[in-house]
Amino acid sequence: MRYNQLTDERILSIDALRGITILVMIFVNELAGVRDIPQWMKHMPRDADAMSFVDVVFPAFLFIVGMAIPFAINRRLAKGENLLQVQQHILFRTLGLLVLGFFLVNTEGGYNEKAMGIGINLWALLFFAAAILIWKVYRTSNKVVLYGLRAIGFIVLITLAVIYKGENGEHITPRWWGILGLIGWAYLYSCIFYQLLLGNKYLLTMMIAICIAFYAIGTLAVIEESAWLHWISAQRGNAAHTSIVLCGIVVTLIFFDEAKKNPDRIRFLEGIIFTALLFASGYFLRPWFKISKIYATPPWCLFSAGFCTLLFMFLYWLIDKKRIQKWTNFFKPAASNPLLTYIIPDIIYFLTALLGISLFPVHLKYGMPGILWSAFFAVGVMGIVILLNKVKLRLQL
Repeated sequence: MRYNQLTDERILSIDALRGITILVMIFVNELAGVRDIPQWMKHMPRDADAMSFVDVVFPAFLFIVGMAIPFAINRRLAKGENLLQVQQHILFRTLGLLVLGFFLVNTEGGYNEKAMGIGINLWALLFFAAAILIWKVYRTSNKVVLYGLRAIGFIVLITLAVIYKGENGEHITPRWWGILGLIGWAYLYSCIFYQLLLGNKYLLTMMIAICIAFYAIGTLAVIEESAWLHWISAQRGNAAHTSIVLCGIVVTLIFFDEAKKNPDRIRFLEGIIFTALLFASGYFLRPWFKISKIYATPPWCLFSAGFCTLLFMFLYWLIDKKRIQKWTNFFKPAASNPLLTYIIPDIIYFLTALLGISLFPVHLKYGMPGILWSAFFAVGVMGIVILLNKVKLRLQL
């Protein structure tokens, strides 16, 4: 059984959107350490009622995760996997994202290196080494080697978790799940909704509204103060992120569900209507909720998903319809190896810190020199991914 009739071929426009998002993510993350730059090139302050293009990067990841879900699930069903096997894959992928996010968060602060007996830079590099051993795509049929290397990775992870100590000697804890962990929860919920609603784009659009309503209910004082219903408030962020993933699913079904046999003009019209609905809903909710990435407010979710939909429609028209594709070759390596691309900047940061070196003078990290360095760094990371792809180093959850 397949929920939708989707192509088994890779969609270049989705790959391009993923690659562009990764490139911008690396750029803005490096840019965060640059001073004297315009506010629109930084995350908006916590209590500001506004958003910059930087605040759209994380929702763009969520949106792309959603676009990939129908293809991934239908591809597995087409290969003959049963529903139980599909759920196992979804759960293992979710667990992988949660574990990665959990460990990454604990490298950001709150650790006690003296109590750990190991510096955080080395601890983090060992974590990345373990992650590569566990989630590397191996090209060997020797299961002893494959499972042996992954077992080593798991042992290293467990050892790192055991020796980790917080500022007051406490054990490693998920203070929050990190970006990858938040993506993991939204991915899990969206996969469940996609299957329960049988890939129906209209019901999934209603589910987006339900997620937004869930968030709104969670902000009510009576809910936040209730001992029984406080869990709604605790989960409202996941509901908001899930709404963005669901938007990505709906856009995929609008443009790539061949069962409908809609001509391109109808697909683009539906895409425009969906985008208008997102922007109108976000505008309607502004009197009750500010635009805030930090608080994952409904207007931020809806506006971000609307921008992502517009960008995807442009890329789809340019790449898949007008066949202007050569420029996308630069993004293909990162798009096909997103997890490795995601962790490379962190590996560079912790490695250079461990070695006590700086790739770029700190006193030049201001204004235009800092902006140019951030762009160079982002392109450099993409180049590293190209080289690693050539030596067959690829990670997959």
